[in-house]
Amino acid sequence: MDLNKILAFQQKIDYRFSDVSLLETALIHSSYANEHKLKKFQNNERLEFLGDAVLELVSSDVLFKRYPEKLEGTLSKTRASLVCEPALAYCARELGLGDFLLLGRGEDMTGGRDRDSILSDALEAVIGSLYLDGGLESARRFIMNFVLNDMENTRLFYDCKTTLQENIQSWSKDTPVYELVDEYGPEHSRTFVMQIRLGGRILGKGSGRTKQAAGQNAAYESLLTLKAEGIFKDKDDDLCI
Repeated sequence: MDLNKILAFQQKIDYRFSDVSLLETALIHSSYANEHKLKKFQNNERLEFLGDAVLELVSSDVLFKRYPEKLEGTLSKTRASLVCEPALAYCARELGLGDFLLLGRGEDMTGGRDRDSILSDALEAVIGSLYLDGGLESARRFIMNFVLNDMENTRLFYDCKTTLQENIQSWSKDTPVYELVDEYGPEHSRTFVMQIRLGGRILGKGSGRTKQAAGQNAAYESLLTLKAEGIFKDKDDDLCI
């Protein structure tokens, strides 16, 4: 693995690994391991399994302490929204994690570096590697800085298309229309740009390696727009954090 990239990633997260091999493994996707005939455990899947558990523990602890009057059902819904695949993928993109991943050639050529499932799994694998290298506190610090640093907005990723649709229906007769406005890049790695129109107004735009991802990001941006204008209101007030 490129040592310069390893150093750059450690600088980005402000953590120096004692065992760099843990971070290297966290960045290896199974497609790369298969292509280079590595052993079955020499990819990030085991670390992702561990990181998922650590993330659930830390996020549960944060919500439990921050909102002492919230009931279990509300806390569970809020946690699910914060650590769902699209939300984690968004956090991974903000971190630029895709640039550091080792992918098989085919996976890389078909846009895997920006795929939600790959990014979210890799983010959890990084959390797992931090837990093994520096303990729970190191993993917690990363989670607070790069995953739970914007809970108020990140949680809106949870089923944001449905949330947007239901919210608009509560105050408008118009239906949001998803429009493909641009696409670029080589055939094997296209980037799509979608916008959401409501009547004569553009609510938000989003891009992604698939039309579905671009539409999801456009819905998220639209929710942020409505929220900034004071129009958006949560379906369940208890989920406001």
